[in-house]
Amino acid sequence: MVKKDISSRELTEKALKDIEKNSNLNAFITLCADDALKAANEADNLRAKGDTRPLLGVPIAVKDMILTKGVKTTAASKILSNYIPPYDATVVRKLKTAGAIIIGKTNMDEFAMGSSNEHSFFGPVKNPWDTKLVSGGSSGGSAVSVAARLTPFALGTDTGGSIRQPASLCGVVGIKPTYGRVSRYGVVAYASSLDQVGVFARSVEECALLTETISGKDEFDSTSVDITPVGEIKFGIKGLRIGIPKEYFTEALDPIVNSLVSEALNNLRSLGATLVPISLPHTDLALAAYYVIAPAEASSNLARYDGIRYGIREEAEDLFSLYANTREAGFGSEVKRRIIIGTYVLSSGYYDAYYKKAQQVRRLIQNDFLDVFKNSCDVIAAPVSPFPAWKLGEKVSDPLKMYLSDILTIPVNLAGLPGMSIPCGFTSDRLPVGFQLIGKPFDEKTLYQVGATYQKETNFHKELPPGVEDGF
Repeated sequence: MVKKDISSRELTEKALKDIEKNSNLNAFITLCADDALKAANEADNLRAKGDTRPLLGVPIAVKDMILTKGVKTTAASKILSNYIPPYDATVVRKLKTAGAIIIGKTNMDEFAMGSSNEHSFFGPVKNPWDTKLVSGGSSGGSAVSVAARLTPFALGTDTGGSIRQPASLCGVVGIKPTYGRVSRYGVVAYASSLDQVGVFARSVEECALLTETISGKDEFDSTSVDITPVGEIKFGIKGLRIGIPKEYFTEALDPIVNSLVSEALNNLRSLGATLVPISLPHTDLALAAYYVIAPAEASSNLARYDGIRYGIREEAEDLFSLYANTREAGFGSEVKRRIIIGTYVLSSGYYDAYYKKAQQVRRLIQNDFLDVFKNSCDVIAAPVSPFPAWKLGEKVSDPLKMYLSDILTIPVNLAGLPGMSIPCGFTSDRLPVGFQLIGKPFDEKTLYQVGATYQKETNFHKELPPGVEDGF
């Protein structure tokens, strides 16, 4: 993936310099400069000896809720602000085995709870297309790192749209693989039945390379699946049936988003695909179901932050006060809100009315997708975000408005399906917009095929934010 006329050392030095130069974007929490330069020297030596691994010596950014041995992993929270993991997450280990260089940890919404990257203990991430706007979240730092050409690739996580939405708002490609395709071992847990590690890159082909590198069965994650690598990407979509869900094209969709996504669909038709109208009738229930299930799982997962085992500690006279003081000081407002919601829906007398019912709705949503894939289409295309990037601070005080920004991505997580955001145009203010491809379970290869064919005919993914030079 690296041009032969530049060494890994030079590439890594450039990335570190560019990250520092663009510190106003606040995309990174921690840099691994010394380790990265050491790894770059080793990569150059290996390449000189004939090592041709495609990721050898390539700098990659990693979302700061993915553990990195000996390097701070904070989940953008005060409670973990000084936590240094003793081991690497499986995805990090796989990247290192492939020769990639971990250059730093990217900023994010605290514990991945947010859609704008404004809920971070380390401050908001800014959109490189307009620094007065949000980057999207929760993997905003990773999306910005690729969009601003600070690194060629980045890892993120997607629980309800946290890769696809910032990818759309920042004008890059982002993929959430099928749940179970990529190990979650070593990833700070938010909602364990929804979380999935995925990747950001400039092109679909690069996303495919990175996704295949980190995929596969892991003995440390019982939900991971043994998957045969996709192999070479096929081009051409003649005869492919692309489902267009009517529930994703409503009056709530911003007109410019509707127009740009519709144009992308027409492009796919001109390339030989057949557009098939479909219905996913339980889509309108997805948001409510998600904001029961995800907070419930978060309430359970975040109970481990008690001031005793790891993280900060606020001293107190008794155990209960220790817990209460530590969590009050360590968690941000959005995290507290979701813990409270989750604890409530799991409490005695409310479990059946809320959590059990939400899980039943989740199955209905999953069945909607499986039915249309069985009977009507090979892949689904839809918008990613109902609107382009918005102003910093515009929605942060209104949680419901913020939650609505994920209304088109959440169903994919509830169903455990693969989803990918691909740039498809710009607003009159030069803000990027993406469209979403949704695939059958473990059928990432069709997403790659459609996405790569589309990008072969378009140049939206090659556009650069103001003042950014493409050095990769």
